[in-house]
Amino acid sequence: MTEKLKLAFYWAASCGGCEVAILDIDEKVLDVVAIADIVFWPVAIDIKYNDVRAMDDKSIDVTFFNGSIRTEENAELARLLRAKSKTLVAFGSCSCYGGVIGLGNLSSKEELLHRAYITSDSTDNPEQIKPQLHYKEVHIPDVLPANYALDQVVDVDYYLPGCPPKDTLVWSAIEAIASGNLPAKGAVLAPNLTVCHDCPREKHDERTIKEFKRVYNFQPDETKCLLEQGLICMGPATRSGCDASCVSVNMPCRGCMGPTDQVFDQGAKMISVLGGLIDSDDPEEVKEIVSTIVDPVGTLYYFGVSKSLIKQSGVKRR
Repeated sequence: MTEKLKLAFYWAASCGGCEVAILDIDEKVLDVVAIADIVFWPVAIDIKYNDVRAMDDKSIDVTFFNGSIRTEENAELARLLRAKSKTLVAFGSCSCYGGVIGLGNLSSKEELLHRAYITSDSTDNPEQIKPQLHYKEVHIPDVLPANYALDQVVDVDYYLPGCPPKDTLVWSAIEAIASGNLPAKGAVLAPNLTVCHDCPREKHDERTIKEFKRVYNFQPDETKCLLEQGLICMGPATRSGCDASCVSVNMPCRGCMGPTDQVFDQGAKMISVLGGLIDSDDPEEVKEIVSTIVDPVGTLYYFGVSKSLIKQSGVKRR
């Protein structure tokens, strides 16, 4: 009998959706059990960090690491699991690109803590107490100066993007790992095409935008390109593999699959795309049309601030 693979799963700074995505492969979970033993999965089995520290280096065949690196604990576990794993997979948008949490990089650590614990409308904290790193014998992991993608902290072998990754991509990755039929190190385990390639909507590549709209106050035509209707859809700058799930239900792509190999900066690519669709040559009118984009950074870099050009100079590898 062939020796089973040893798998590990870890959840760092994220919403937890990637943990659920692992189970979205449904009955194929039984196939995973047949070929692998899960040796570390804190959300599902009772195992301690010290148990992992006691493991031999490279004794884990593959670790699927989801979530970004926002705290000391996240960074410590990233380094520990890197040492213990033969293969480390960045699992999900937060791990691959920094994720939504990366938008916090637009503010300092001190500003974020002040907002969360002092001035937030949902905070009842009259004594203005902020988290303390030490309480009696308990040490609370500190928040890092910025949010980091996994490969800004440790070496990563493969990337499996998505928020969360599509079940078909998860299963394809597991099959490739089990068979040893993996691409070259550093590959993204998803198609190198854009969401537009999978989108069935009519496209005319015409300059049609006179204003940018938002989904809460606009009902788009279900057959036409959302971008050409004035909704910012990240499809032209975003990797496929999600089956165009959002645009299929009349919602614009937010870019969770990250850029294709041909796109260096996802937001910059979209700025170029939008510039080609604005229906005006008058600088003042163009300026007015652009002003209708609400929260440009949050829209164009929803998942990727941590690895973007706009913050690259200030975010050093940990």
